[in-house]
Order: sequence, then structure tokens, then C-alpha cells
Amino acid sequence: MVGAGLGWTRLDVVERTASTNADLLARAASPDRGADVAGAVLIAEHQTAGRGRHGRGWSAGPRTQITMSVGVSVVDVPVAAWGWLSLATGVAVVDAVAAVTGIRAGLKWPNDVLAGPPESRGKLAGILAEVARPAVVIGVGLNVARAPDGVEGATSLRGLGAAEVDRGDLVRALLTELDRRIVAWRAARGADAALAADYRAHSLTIGTRVRAQLPGGGELVGTATGIDDQGRLCLDTGHQTAVISAGDVVHLR
Repeated sequence: MVGAGLGWTRLDVVERTASTNADLLARAASPDRGADVAGAVLIAEHQTAGRGRHGRGWSAGPRTQITMSVGVSVVDVPVAAWGWLSLATGVAVVDAVAAVTGIRAGLKWPNDVLAGPPESRGKLAGILAEVARPAVVIGVGLNVARAPDGVEGATSLRGLGAAEVDRGDLVRALLTELDRRIVAWRAARGADAALAADYRAHSLTIGTRVRAQLPGGGELVGTATGIDDQGRLCLDTGHQTAVISAGDVVHLR
């Protein structure tokens, strides 16, 4: 796995840590170790203080999740294209889960992986991307045997019927899929045609009426029509087409 197309140059597995993202960010800030982050993979058997967007908690018992962070070099890739990294990671998670378990998941913009019956889909995985120049650290929390504590509406692979899942197989599939997506993203200096098409195919948000809760407290309601070349959500409100770069999206029934 280490040294594949993108070049996962280092793989560390720890028994327990507060947050794999925080650990890689700290490594990136270290004067003597910052260069280690691009290509690094850090996996924790138990993440005790995992966090999602806006600092929300994302933790469960030991060996019940895949909690993993990777460092991706963004050298020579325009800043405007970095937003696609979390979207590409979502596609990689969906494809890896399908390959290993047969479970078909979908993507809610910007960074949630949902699975289950359409009327009761739950959050199967979350993704958090944070800048650590000259890299971006991407964290993935994937619920395997158990959903995280205190997270309403979460689900797990076991809860969806995949009783016996080898987490090692899932990690290998996820790193392989993510490697492939990021190699193409770097070559295209943004979203390549295949990534854009596959994201649209996996998206549960595009074509759906949504409420977008914006930073600062505002909100917009409309139909999600697509994703632009920066990974932003395009929303038709009936009066205008809004482009949303950050916010929480609620799917309206």
C-alpha cells in the first residue's frame, strides 16, 4: 500500500489517540517533521475525541470504526481546487464500501456519507479536511460495528446488515480508491471529468430541495442543481442561483 500511485509514504497505526487529524496537523507544524505529512497515513484503533465539521464530536468504542487521516500534497494545485479533496474522499469511501460489503451509500454535500433506506438514511461516515500547507489533512470516520456516541441519525455497516466486516480490507480498499482519485485530481489540477461524473452519480443532494444553513446564521432554500469547478454547491432558490462554499445542508422531504 505504501508507495502506490499517489505515494502513501508512511503508515502508522496507533492503539489510541484523541484525534488523528489533530496529530497530523501537529506533525505538520513541527519544524523537523512537517515534510512528513504529505503521503502520511495515520490510523487509530480508538479515537477518543474525534471531531467533525464545526468541532462536533465523532467517537465510538475501540475497533468499532475506521478512524484515519491522510496527508495530501497540494503543491502546484490551485487553491480554488482544494474544495474537491473532501468530495473526492467521499466518492472513495462510497466506492470502497460498495466493493467490500456490497452496501450502496450516497453523498450529502459537503462531506457526509449516508446509507440505508431512502426514508431513513443514516450517516455512515464523515469527512474533515484541514489545511496544513503544503498539504491538506483529510480525516475519515467510518462506522463499522457501531455508530458514534451521541450522534443523532448515525448508522453503521453492521446496522445495515454487514455483520462480519474486516476493517483491514476496508482500509486497503479505501486507500486504493483515494489514491486513484487524488492522482487524477493532481494531474487535472482540480476535478477531472471522471470524478465530477462519479460525484454527481453518488450525490443525494443534487436534484433535491434543501435548506442551506450558512455561516453567520443565514439560510437559503432551493433545489440543488450541481457542483461547480471549485466543489461548491449550486442552489436554485427560484429567484437566483446561489453558490455555496460552506454550510450545513438539510434535505427537505
